Amino acid sequence: MTAPQQPSATATSPFTWTVRVYWEDTDAGGIVYYANYLKFFERGRTEWLRARGIHQQALREATGGMFVVSDAQVRYLKSARLDDELLLTTSLTEAGRASLTIHQQAWRQQPDSPVLLCEATIRASWVSVVGKPSRIPQVILDKLL
Repeated sequence: MTAPQQPSATATSPFTWTVRVYWEDTDAGGIVYYANYLKFFERGRTEWLRARGIHQQALREATGGMFVVSDAQVRYLKSARLDDELLLTTSLTEAGRASLTIHQQAWRQQPDSPVLLCEATIRASWVSVVGKPSRIPQVILDKLL
């Protein structure tokens, strides 16, 4: 069995993506509904992959596989509110044969200093289009490590 691979120094620099909080993201009190952080993190991971030349639809068509979230651990620290600008960070922390472990954070952008609102550890597993667990193609790992 091969040990999980650790990302290279360049791959460990957090990828950042900015999102704005809209009405549709909030509850009646103007506070971001807790499940929407998972949507924000999904967008951050998608843009992180895209920045590394990995386009998920093209990847699925070319390899017959895709990433799916198989585990999510989320910590909610403070509330985001309507019109907040959030900075999402995405960092690969571990790459195994069939899954990636990704750390993500949502920060409220503020002039003096950003405030950490939420963080998650996500396991993204590689599966075939019919849902069978498979190895992550080496060409993908090469782009991520």
